[in-house]
Amino acid sequence: MKILVCIKQVPNTTKVDIDEETGVLKRDGADTKLNPYDLFALETALWLKEERGGTVTALTMGPPQATAILKEAFMMGVDEGALLSDQAFAGSDVLATSYAMSQGISLMGDVDVIVCGKQTTDGDTAQVGPEIAEALDIPHATNVTKIIDVGDQGLRIEVEMGDSLELQDIPFPCLITVDADIFVPRLPSYKRKIATAQREIRTIKCSELPDQDPNRYGLSGSPTQVERIFPPESSTQKVMIKGTGDEAAVVFYEKLKELKFL
Repeated sequence: MKILVCIKQVPNTTKVDIDEETGVLKRDGADTKLNPYDLFALETALWLKEERGGTVTALTMGPPQATAILKEAFMMGVDEGALLSDQAFAGSDVLATSYAMSQGISLMGDVDVIVCGKQTTDGDTAQVGPEIAEALDIPHATNVTKIIDVGDQGLRIEVEMGDSLELQDIPFPCLITVDADIFVPRLPSYKRKIATAQREIRTIKCSELPDQDPNRYGLSGSPTQVERIFPPESSTQKVMIKGTGDEAAVVFYEKLKELKFL
């Protein structure tokens, strides 16, 4: 079985600079980490490998420093890693990102299962996974909470539908986005870190992708129009309430009404 897992490097802080002209995050130089939801995607991919054999490839898109999360994936047991990195991808919205990722995946050959995290902590759109599947014209399922069975022709999965759980059979090749706690992510291994220190990471440029249309990538391929974006305001203002419990409760209630929380 050939398994591919999509991962992303996200800011490790809420204090991120924003380009006011383009409305995108300035990622260069920011403290980063592996997207937390992608830990569950990685564990799911590794579990599938352990169940059916095969290989796991991790794919990400970002600046050159995004290789750090691919090395972290190696430490968890991933076999191969690839980075989509090109100035042509800068400023991509979810549509341009998912299309570039789908083009990168097409270079990997026939893939049986693509696993993505439910969403990312910097965008929270939960759209990239399904849009990759649409671009590749393969079936997909989101909010997967359990893999019940891995068959020769596909997966039997449990999907969170809000008020209920739904059992689905999805054929290969397919894409799934997994929810938190589908599996407990394993810890990175120091032995694997040493063993994979020199492992090659493939860097894929825009010029290598099958579709060379510049209007599909970066800002040119991003139809999302951001009217305004700004960092959240931080405030250290506080109010001290003194008195008995009953007196404090009254003051607290009036304060909440004043702030329109009630």
